[in-house]
Amino acid sequence: MSDSTALKHLRICDFTGQLAGAGATKFLAFFGAQVIRIEDPTNEGRWDILRGGQPFIDERRGINLGGSFNNHNVEKLGITLNLRMKRGKELLHELIAISDVVSENFAAGVFERLGLSYQELREIRDDIIYVSNCGFGHSGPYEHYKTWGPVVQAVSGLTFSSGLPDQQSAGWGYSYMDHTGAYYMAMAILMALHHRNRTGDGQWVDMACTETGASLNGPALLDYTVNGRPLRRPGSPNSNRNQFPPMAPHGIYATEGEDNWIGISVRNESDWAGLVDVAARDWGGDARFATMSDRLANEDALDVAIEEWTRGEERFALSGRLQARGVPATPVQRPGERVDEDPDTSAWGLWPTVKHSEMGDVRVDGLPVHLSGTEWHVERGAPCLGEDNDYVFGELLGVSADELVSLREEGVL
Repeated sequence: MSDSTALKHLRICDFTGQLAGAGATKFLAFFGAQVIRIEDPTNEGRWDILRGGQPFIDERRGINLGGSFNNHNVEKLGITLNLRMKRGKELLHELIAISDVVSENFAAGVFERLGLSYQELREIRDDIIYVSNCGFGHSGPYEHYKTWGPVVQAVSGLTFSSGLPDQQSAGWGYSYMDHTGAYYMAMAILMALHHRNRTGDGQWVDMACTETGASLNGPALLDYTVNGRPLRRPGSPNSNRNQFPPMAPHGIYATEGEDNWIGISVRNESDWAGLVDVAARDWGGDARFATMSDRLANEDALDVAIEEWTRGEERFALSGRLQARGVPATPVQRPGERVDEDPDTSAWGLWPTVKHSEMGDVRVDGLPVHLSGTEWHVERGAPCLGEDNDYVFGELLGVSADELVSLREEGVL
């Protein structure tokens, strides 16, 4: 368990999986919450499809060796429980009775079919906090639709916002809303806990990940509602560019070598003067680029001119020269460069090493925040399947050693 004390008083009965759910409870585990993952022993815990899946750290394969599962479930405890059996359900009820939160991100209706509706949870513990996270929530005409991150992104409108003029929407190449869904679910759990701290009342937080995605489109929705301007319209906007506030140049530009790039943002005339000086070009005397308004009106020509210059430059050296002049710029880094070669990585501690029972030492995602009084801590890797059965059932629930043996033989654990 984490050494952080911020959430040390909390216990979470956790049915989450993948990232949109498991990522949420991981954040809370980092701050000391006791998160107990419940998995099905009859299918090797595979209601989380990431368990046992790639990437792997070496040639070994197995249900406990999945890299993504480990990354999303560090600092958690893991138990197995067959909910098809009467004793399995009884043990789950006992665990819920001593838990503060029940969390899950199954499709709508799955938890209810397990006999775990909010009303049934309240009968076990009347102040329980139940947080569900699915694609469209538990009401409305899309209630029974099933989603994954890319589907959520498309339906919410986020994918539509990413692309270049006259080309199809690009998206991001990964499940953006799995990450963001986890952030929102963690916040939802904390808000419900805050409410209970003030009132003594638990509640059901019904979270719809697609609605979460739609909420990220606020400025674009407002612009269309008030001004009648659609987000994607002929020639504008280019998702590499920035109009609110106006910046030009603002984009990603090719540099020396194959598939190497630099990001540059010019916010004002001081930035522009610095960029012109570093580039040593005659752009300062070009009427098309004289002011921010001129540059915005001629962004296509400006981007061509900028990239003609950057193509002959090494991205790290160029970004350093621009930064020295106060111009926001950075090389576009590959994962290995950012994780293994950027000195800020070790200084910030964003990718700590945990110890996994079977994999050994493995690097995982940390949190991009540090708290001076209640810092997060991560040391233990994700649980192997059923790794904490003896502790949870034996010590927390008081099941005898003899019964634990019987439960394993009967297939309850």
